[in-house]
Amino acid sequence: MNIRRATKQDMDGINNLLMQVCLVHHKGRPDLFKYGAKKYTDEQLLAIIQDDSRPIFTAVDETGRVLGYAFCIFQQHIHDNILTDIKTLYIDDLCVDETLRGQHIGKRLYEAVLAFAKEQGCYNVTLNVWSLNEAAMKFYQACGLKPQKVGMETIL
Repeated sequence: MNIRRATKQDMDGINNLLMQVCLVHHKGRPDLFKYGAKKYTDEQLLAIIQDDSRPIFTAVDETGRVLGYAFCIFQQHIHDNILTDIKTLYIDDLCVDETLRGQHIGKRLYEAVLAFAKEQGCYNVTLNVWSLNEAAMKFYQACGLKPQKVGMETIL
């Protein structure tokens, strides 16, 4: 397995995983997430792949098949009134193919993101996880992440 920046050739594999993520969210919160949708159009996905401020890392096998991905976004609040100007790498989405989970692909992707963030001079790596996704929450806790903030809601 190799972990590298995503390329245009990875789009079909990434799209497959985006659909898997959406289905997990739809099953947990059908009031919020549409069935059969994906997060990005092909045009949007290609633009993100080409955007150095939004690196996508893919785990691929020897044939180039996408096993998992990590979408990341650099964040920094320069001259903010209350926030310091630390540089953060935010993991917008991390997914491993549902048929391959438990093989430490996600852990290796996460470790590659951490190494990249350190190389880029980031202070921290952050992410959000939906509370409906208990498996992801357990995975992130096992990776050493701790809650930074909690989103809450009331449905009217």
